[in-house]
Amino acid sequence: MCRKFADEELAPNAGKWDKNHEYPEAAVNKMGELGLMGISFSSDYGGADLDYLAYAIAMEEVSRGCASTGVVMSVQNSLYGGPVDKFGTDKQKEEFLTPYAMGEKIGCFGLSEPPHPQLQPGNGSDAGAASTTAVKNGDTYTINGTKAWITNAHDASMAVVFATTDKSLKHKGISAFLVPTDSEGFSLGAKEDKLGICASSTGNLIMEDVVVPASNLLGEEGMGFKIAMMTLDAGRIGIAGQALGIASASIDCAVKYALERKAFGSPISKLQMIQDKLAKMALARDSARLLTWRAAMLKDTGKNYTKEAAMAKLAASEAATMCAHQAIQVLGGMGYVSDMPAERHYRDARITEIYEGTSEVQHLVIAGNLLKEY
Repeated sequence: MCRKFADEELAPNAGKWDKNHEYPEAAVNKMGELGLMGISFSSDYGGADLDYLAYAIAMEEVSRGCASTGVVMSVQNSLYGGPVDKFGTDKQKEEFLTPYAMGEKIGCFGLSEPPHPQLQPGNGSDAGAASTTAVKNGDTYTINGTKAWITNAHDASMAVVFATTDKSLKHKGISAFLVPTDSEGFSLGAKEDKLGICASSTGNLIMEDVVVPASNLLGEEGMGFKIAMMTLDAGRIGIAGQALGIASASIDCAVKYALERKAFGSPISKLQMIQDKLAKMALARDSARLLTWRAAMLKDTGKNYTKEAAMAKLAASEAATMCAHQAIQVLGGMGYVSDMPAERHYRDARITEIYEGTSEVQHLVIAGNLLKEY
């Protein structure tokens, strides 16, 4: 089902969406109808009642057709829907998960912050350094701060926002809130003009005295850091799936071209050097796929998967970058022009080594968890 949808409705339009920086609204709506916007959530809240392995597989297929659409799906399932599903009350799930799992509304995840001229540099992956604040006043919280590089920013109706409720406790003083994007005092920065995934909107969330009900607190006060870390673990499986999709699309381009392009009287697929490239691309993609599926299965069985998710995300993102690079090398000049999908895959791949924890952060996570095992 996912492959058919990607082949028939995503891949033929992905180049146009990318070129025009056009949000694929119709495709996203269709994904909601297909159950792809809430794959692992309970059917009680609009989900598909499937597991994370199914989610990882679906992410690869969707992203093979369009990486921008894939990241919209990833945020909806992992970064926004994930924490609401795991930490939300029944009432919160009914209001803030059901319409999102059904694809009727879009959510986003507000963790990263921009540099501040008088304060600390932007926090990036350092969730405990949030300068956004939330002050309780009776039965409400007043939130002030800016979140940066937010995927789905310009299309979201709701944001999971992390803010400091007690600075003295540092990372233990971070809390998570469900913030409607139409709240008074809530505004958006300019839509970022990016290298890749151009059909997905990215921008800042700006909150100036935004008041939300105390009932919009996700979990309890001080649980924000835990919620963020657990959410990023799951999100890395989603991004690994996206990266696998880009790698697969790049391999598709390279193999099809190598079979058709002739040089010296034969298809270039017969050249040993081309075969060497194709073999290395397939090896990188398939190895990363197994790591991704392992992380997903560990999550599905309730086991710790922090290290394995980091391994999957690291391996898959590096495979995507390598496969996209080599695909252009196989295509030569044809791969360098924007009319060919290989050029888009090359641009789309780069972000997978950056968001939801850079490759450098993944190395730290892997090593840190490995050392704890001894």
